[in-house]
Amino acid sequence: MTDSIRVIDAHVHFWNPGALHYPWLRSVPALRRAFLPGDFESLASREIDEVLFVEANCRPSESARELDFVDGLVECEPRIVGAVAYVDLCDASTRDHALEQLSTRTGIVGVRHNIQGNPRGFSLQSEFVNGVQAVGANELVFDLCITADQLLEVTELVRRCPDTSFVLDHCGKPSIRTDDFEPWATDLARLAEFENVACKVSGLASEARPEQRTPEGLFRYARHAMYCFGSQRVMYGSDWPVVTTAGGEQAWRALVDGFTSDWTMAGRQAFFSGNAIRLYGLRENAHS
Repeated sequence: MTDSIRVIDAHVHFWNPGALHYPWLRSVPALRRAFLPGDFESLASREIDEVLFVEANCRPSESARELDFVDGLVECEPRIVGAVAYVDLCDASTRDHALEQLSTRTGIVGVRHNIQGNPRGFSLQSEFVNGVQAVGANELVFDLCITADQLLEVTELVRRCPDTSFVLDHCGKPSIRTDDFEPWATDLARLAEFENVACKVSGLASEARPEQRTPEGLFRYARHAMYCFGSQRVMYGSDWPVVTTAGGEQAWRALVDGFTSDWTMAGRQAFFSGNAIRLYGLRENAHS
């Protein structure tokens, strides 16, 4: 369905544990190796046109080196059209300078500091809120990486940061494997009331049991995200290589192609690339 459509995968990670340290990989042996552009089959086969790199949660002290690592990848793979970088938003002593540096660095379009895994109230502490506001002041997008039980908290964060643009990763990670639709559905709708928030339709397979990785198991979550955010605030992402542990990127892409099969050409174009270009400013910020 997407042969004539430009496809940007808006959520891709690359990493090399031989160069940087990723503590979280200790608990995921299948991912404890290098994943580089040449390993990404859909990029190699040109089934996707470009990718947006998202920071891979290396040691915070290595975040600058991670960007150097990505710059090195771009030299060989120019289809990496932008990067969402890590900044410690709670460290006021380094945060503002780091954000200023990012805003002048070619290809950096956003910031991510994971909220997922942190205690209740983490994203509403004053330093974090100030940091997210500073992300917007530097004309960068903030990626919200959360779990479903944090949706109400980040809705308040968004309310306090009206001048920051947000992109919600993985539809807010609904608890699909336990067959939970509520309260995720209601909480997602509340977040989507803020027009400065968009949503990546990504990561759903990782939240599901193997037998749920079907249209019947996943489409109602994707449809609800589409209903909440509308056609101009949703975008495609694979979450490669994490998706390799959840059926694989090709299977996820086939599901998404099926999900969008009855959309108009204009709707598919917006979903698969246009919205990412506009919301992240990829035309202006992309590596060339």
